Amino acid sequence: MTELFGLLAFGPDGWGDEIAAGLWLTVRLAIATLPFGLILGFFIALGVRSSEPSLQAACNVFTTIFRGLPELLTLFIVYYGGQILLQRLWGLFSDQYVEISGFLAGVIALGLVFAAYASEVFLSAFKGIPDGQFEAGQALGLSRLKTLRLIVVPQLIRLALPGLSNLWLVHLKGTSLVSVIALDDLLRRTSVAVGATKEPFFFYLVACLLYLALSVISAIGLDGIDRWTRRGETSRS
Repeated sequence: MTELFGLLAFGPDGWGDEIAAGLWLTVRLAIATLPFGLILGFFIALGVRSSEPSLQAACNVFTTIFRGLPELLTLFIVYYGGQILLQRLWGLFSDQYVEISGFLAGVIALGLVFAAYASEVFLSAFKGIPDGQFEAGQALGLSRLKTLRLIVVPQLIRLALPGLSNLWLVHLKGTSLVSVIALDDLLRRTSVAVGATKEPFFFYLVACLLYLALSVISAIGLDGIDRWTRRGETSRS
């Protein structure tokens, strides 16, 4: 057992630094994807609720595609398709070869999928806000944009938070897919360690515990955010 734990040592004799680097990349990838997916999902939800038929149709097509495709296939399409598109566009100005970053491809692909699901969460949250809220904002002389920002969005966050919390935990685990495009995340670093040491059970167990630790930390943080969003509520006896 001591020898196994020695494999996690930092430095040339262990894999601790490699595992830590993979964990850090996983965290950075998840955090970088979150604002992109949330903002895009919010605007897609607004597009579905708009009175413009073409915008509604485009947003519905987006959610249908990215909720219907497997995340791994979406990652391949963005990574390899984006590579081809970027190369052809760059070829109009230069003969130099360019390559899309695996990290950027991961952020875009996972962000698109996150946005598709987040838009459905936002749509459900919108249904919990009475239309009278918009009318009240107009009665106070607020523009529709200010009504949305000052009155609707604070309530929307509170209503959407449970669904978004679940999406975040799923997304956190889904970052492991980027290992297939040679991005050195936690899972890929773990797989390299397994290949070198022939200790699959030990290293994959360590990876499981690290993902579980990230989920627990996230759950604690999300619970704190939930309490913050409900700080203005009064208790009922």
